[in-house]
Amino acid sequence: MAKIRVSTTVDATLLAQVRALDPTGTDASLLERAFTALLASQRRAEVDAAYREAYAAHPADEPDAWGDLATFGAAVARS
Repeated sequence: MAKIRVSTTVDATLLAQVRALDPTGTDASLLERAFTALLASQRRAEVDAAYREAYAAHPADEPDAWGDLATFGAAVARS
Protein backbone atom coordinates (compact mmCIF):
# COMPACT_ATOMS: atom_id res chain seq x y z
CA MET A 1 0.00 0.00 0.00
CA ALA A 2 1.33 3.42 -0.91
CA LYS A 3 2.03 5.66 2.07
CA ILE A 4 1.65 9.41 2.30
CA ARG A 5 3.06 11.70 4.97
CA VAL A 6 0.50 13.56 7.08
CA SER A 7 1.47 16.52 9.19
CA THR A 8 -1.18 17.86 11.53
CA THR A 9 -1.87 19.33 14.93
CA VAL A 10 -3.91 17.43 17.50
CA ASP A 11 -5.01 17.96 21.08
CA ALA A 12 -2.09 17.04 23.36
CA THR A 13 -4.26 15.35 25.99
CA LEU A 14 -6.12 13.31 23.39
CA LEU A 15 -2.86 12.18 21.80
CA ALA A 16 -1.41 11.22 25.19
CA GLN A 17 -4.53 9.16 26.01
CA VAL A 18 -4.37 7.36 22.68
CA ARG A 19 -0.64 6.74 22.96
CA ALA A 20 -1.21 5.22 26.42
CA LEU A 21 -3.60 2.66 24.91
CA ASP A 22 -0.82 1.30 22.71
CA PRO A 23 2.58 2.43 24.02
CA THR A 24 4.43 0.28 21.46
CA GLY A 25 2.53 1.72 18.49
CA THR A 26 3.68 4.60 16.37
CA ASP A 27 1.62 7.73 15.79
CA ALA A 28 1.27 6.60 12.18
CA SER A 29 -0.14 3.20 13.20
CA LEU A 30 -2.53 4.89 15.63
CA LEU A 31 -3.77 7.22 12.88
CA GLU A 32 -4.23 4.32 10.47
CA ARG A 33 -6.24 2.44 13.09
CA ALA A 34 -8.36 5.52 13.73
CA PHE A 35 -8.96 6.05 10.01
CA THR A 36 -9.84 2.38 9.56
CA ALA A 37 -12.28 2.55 12.49
CA LEU A 38 -13.88 5.68 11.06
CA LEU A 39 -14.38 4.02 7.68
CA ALA A 40 -15.81 0.89 9.33
CA SER A 41 -18.20 3.03 11.36
CA GLN A 42 -19.34 4.79 8.20
CA ARG A 43 -19.89 1.45 6.44
CA ARG A 44 -21.95 0.15 9.39
CA ALA A 45 -24.07 3.31 9.22
CA GLU A 46 -24.62 2.77 5.48
CA VAL A 47 -25.67 -0.86 6.04
CA ASP A 48 -27.98 0.16 8.89
CA ALA A 49 -29.56 2.82 6.67
CA ALA A 50 -30.08 0.27 3.90
CA TYR A 51 -31.84 -2.07 6.36
CA ARG A 52 -34.03 0.79 7.64
CA GLU A 53 -35.01 1.65 4.06
CA ALA A 54 -35.72 -1.99 3.21
CA TYR A 55 -37.88 -2.53 6.30
CA ALA A 56 -39.69 0.75 5.66
CA ALA A 57 -40.49 -0.43 2.14
CA HIS A 58 -41.36 -3.96 3.28
CA PRO A 59 -42.31 -4.11 6.99
CA ALA A 60 -41.70 -7.29 8.97
CA ASP A 61 -45.44 -8.00 9.12
CA GLU A 62 -45.83 -7.81 5.33
CA PRO A 63 -46.83 -11.27 4.11
CA ASP A 64 -44.94 -13.01 1.33
CA ALA A 65 -44.85 -16.56 -0.07
CA TRP A 66 -43.41 -17.83 3.22
CA GLY A 67 -45.74 -15.94 5.57
CA ASP A 68 -44.50 -12.91 7.44
CA LEU A 69 -41.39 -12.31 9.50
CA ALA A 70 -43.22 -10.83 12.50
CA THR A 71 -45.37 -13.97 12.98
CA PHE A 72 -42.31 -16.19 12.55
CA GLY A 73 -40.41 -14.16 15.16
CA ALA A 74 -43.32 -14.42 17.59
CA ALA A 75 -43.49 -18.19 17.09
CA VAL A 76 -39.75 -18.54 17.72
CA ALA A 77 -40.05 -16.47 20.89
CA ARG A 78 -42.82 -18.74 22.17
CA SER A 79 -40.81 -21.93 21.62
